[in-house]
Amino acid sequence: MDASGPVSGGVAAIGIGRRFTAAGTIVQALDTVSMTLSEGSFTSIIGPSGCGKSTLLRLIAGLDEPDEGSISVLGRAPRDLHAEGAIGMAFQEPVLLPWLDVYRNVTLPLRVLRRAARNDRDQVMALINLVGLGGFAHFRPEQLSGGMRQRVAIARALVTNPAVLLLDEPFAALDMLLRRAMNLELQRIWLERRATTVLVTHGIEEALLLSDRILVMAAGPGRIVDAIDVAAPRPRDISVLTTPYFVSLAQRLERSLMAGHPCA
Repeated sequence: MDASGPVSGGVAAIGIGRRFTAAGTIVQALDTVSMTLSEGSFTSIIGPSGCGKSTLLRLIAGLDEPDEGSISVLGRAPRDLHAEGAIGMAFQEPVLLPWLDVYRNVTLPLRVLRRAARNDRDQVMALINLVGLGGFAHFRPEQLSGGMRQRVAIARALVTNPAVLLLDEPFAALDMLLRRAMNLELQRIWLERRATTVLVTHGIEEALLLSDRILVMAAGPGRIVDAIDVAAPRPRDISVLTTPYFVSLAQRLERSLMAGHPCA
């Protein structure tokens, strides 16, 4: 399926294919994936394990290259943007350095890019406040809760002021109530920053609450089988999920996921 939509300097992928070799067997992780995502939009990618969601995210990030097809981000090669700090990423595990405090973990990308973090101190502190960690700048990861550590990871992904933010199941390890709270925090941050954001998730509720658009993937090989626009005003709260419109979208998502599941 070609998941095309309006795009202006966003993410454009045409006929993407990616293969891996495992135990002497060639595995087709992605097959002819095409999509366009508008600049400043929030897109979720949802699907069963092994359908290539994280592989696609790595291609957008410039951490890997496709075997077939082409991909551009803001009209440029993803690898070039990544090297400039224009793409931020956060993963399921926050991967913080335990010997560094919150401030120094957040500013780590600036040091990698050889930017003088001390000159950006006011902006960094504003970012730490933005993710709800004001007063915790000098705490170490071991002194923080799981949700707070994930906030640090998101702040670190945003510290270079990236045009594109990529999130690979950042809240999967959190309990339901904390995950909902973090979803609302992420929406608040996105509304302020408006980075082009792509979220990989298994959560239907999470995808509906946060997204302008949801891409449904199926496995064997990985491909896009549905593209759903979420035409609802923001900010959204949890209560919208019980409205007839969101219930109908959730039912469509469930049908698409079942149809594309390898066990279906």
